[in-house]
Amino acid sequence: MSRRTALAFATSVLAASYALTAPPSQAQSTRDATLVQTGSDIPAKWQRPDADYDYTRQEVMIPMRDGVKLHTVILIPKGAHNLPLLLERTPYDAGGFSKESVPHLRDAVWTANREWVDDGYILVYQDIRGKYGSKGDYVMTRPPVGPLNPSKTDDTTDAWDTVDWLVKNVKQGNGKVGMIGSSYDGWTVTMALLGPHPALKVAAPESPMIDGWMGDDWFHYGAFRQVNLDYFTGQTTKTGKGENVARTGADDYQAFLDAGSAGNWAERNGFKQLGFWNRLSSHPAYDAFWQGQALDKFVAAKPSSVPTMWLQGLWDQEDMYGAVVTWEALRAKGMSNNHLVMGPWAHSQVNGKAETLGPLKWKGDTAADFRRDVLIPFFNTYLKDRAPAEPLAPVMIYNASDNRWDKFADWPATKALTPLYLQADNGLAFQPAAAGEDSYVSDPAKPVPFLAPPMSFSERSRWVSWLLQDQRFVSTRTDVLSWQTPVLTSPVTVQGAPFADIFAKTSGTDGDFVVKIIDVYPATVAEQPEMGGYQLPVSMDIFRGRYRQSFEHPTPIPAGEVQEYKFRLPTMNYVFKPGHRIMVQIQSSLFPLYDRNPQSYVDNIFFAKPADYRKATVAIQRGTAGASAVLLPVVQTSTAIKSAAR
Repeated sequence: MSRRTALAFATSVLAASYALTAPPSQAQSTRDATLVQTGSDIPAKWQRPDADYDYTRQEVMIPMRDGVKLHTVILIPKGAHNLPLLLERTPYDAGGFSKESVPHLRDAVWTANREWVDDGYILVYQDIRGKYGSKGDYVMTRPPVGPLNPSKTDDTTDAWDTVDWLVKNVKQGNGKVGMIGSSYDGWTVTMALLGPHPALKVAAPESPMIDGWMGDDWFHYGAFRQVNLDYFTGQTTKTGKGENVARTGADDYQAFLDAGSAGNWAERNGFKQLGFWNRLSSHPAYDAFWQGQALDKFVAAKPSSVPTMWLQGLWDQEDMYGAVVTWEALRAKGMSNNHLVMGPWAHSQVNGKAETLGPLKWKGDTAADFRRDVLIPFFNTYLKDRAPAEPLAPVMIYNASDNRWDKFADWPATKALTPLYLQADNGLAFQPAAAGEDSYVSDPAKPVPFLAPPMSFSERSRWVSWLLQDQRFVSTRTDVLSWQTPVLTSPVTVQGAPFADIFAKTSGTDGDFVVKIIDVYPATVAEQPEMGGYQLPVSMDIFRGRYRQSFEHPTPIPAGEVQEYKFRLPTMNYVFKPGHRIMVQIQSSLFPLYDRNPQSYVDNIFFAKPADYRKATVAIQRGTAGASAVLLPVVQTSTAIKSAAR
């Protein structure tokens, strides 16, 4: 390159560099204004393109009669016209019941709602007062308006106002609403039935929280369920989802044992800040606080004309009590528009997959089949004027031993109860026993576990199936007594709720009684070898001895005197087959699921002191001093009006 050429090249490079760095002209500034952002990058209102969506998602704040607005999510299929609405009211985040930014409604909703989408429903989810997106104050299972709730609103009025708004404002609807929900959401369905809106045409409370003291979440016959302490922080420490109580170890058996009483565990973890804990722990007995929110009594006092299906799991580890006793209360009132369904499910499993439960295997997905073939047709009868293929039986209860659904015209199948007596030498028979007793030492320092330690309440797989746990893991403990029949040569069919009728004396002044009815499998099972010798619980519960005379007014147990402890056990529809045995087990703790009884009488067990916890010798009576037995609703032949295997 010549010197002149090189100079010209350098000059052009400098000119170009100057052009890049020099201030732009006014014209250039106007032309490139989009390069500078002076406001927020977030638009005032984002409108998601939804051309490819087969539904619309609306989030609205529905006003209640007192002005409080409740966050509500409405999912409407595109092109919807004259469709019914399915409403669920929840404390568990209505926004999380469906995924956003998912183009197809069937993909957006939970498993249990896909069949509803397929059948053509508008789905509505609402946060109850004070939770997640809703305004107002949250009160755990807010009692009905009355002595325990001096306001003018409750979940009955809120459901009425919500249904009223929906039928007036969702133009794609047909003016008919059904309600559904499990557990706490089952509570909200039941509350809606206490004063239903005329547009509420059908309802299904699934494992509803009905009576938290007698047999649902908080207590069972006065024994406190410590698993719920984490639930209290999850529900009442935040408007949204709170956290479980922090643990310093991985074994809840040891953690709760080290803490002493349930009250000590709770209050050292800050529970005095929580209103519901303070109310609950101040009312350990079945006083006006609990009686004033037992919904079976309210429902029976004011029966609804809304057709209702009461749903329950046979091995529901959380809400075993409410649905069946409420159905029974309504049946006693002559209400024929109520149906009872009990499936082979754990808590809320009706809304998921149910091909198995613990070690038991069913013929297909019992939950999906039920939703498709029974539940949705039941709703369609009243929301779409579409008659089902066959009338729904008053009662449907799964027969786990025969692996089929049984249908009944009435329930229980028999009113008679047949005593199965405890015998000498750990025997069990339908004949009265000779006089005698069997004893054990119950030591609060070494309580009987409900699951083999180490265990954690957060282990969901163990929690959902604990009621089916093979009881051989405790059967050799010296503080667990077992009685069993000889090997059965003919089937024993039990249809109804058994009762424990235990006569016992104790060296203490208080004590708990856990009674289990167990199906003992043969030593070998060719079809499922792991079931050989399995001790399968089919009905069990716990009873706090101080309430043997009155649930409302506890009294000390007179030490050394025989007392009767009689209480209802969970409902059964079960066949003990030839080659099996029937077993009864009795013990005095089921820890750490239930708090320990100190076995010396104190006014409030929540706040028992370390010195209150004492060993006690418990003697179970046989024969003339007290004919201890389990009372079974045995039927000679099944009273099922129709049976079906799926």
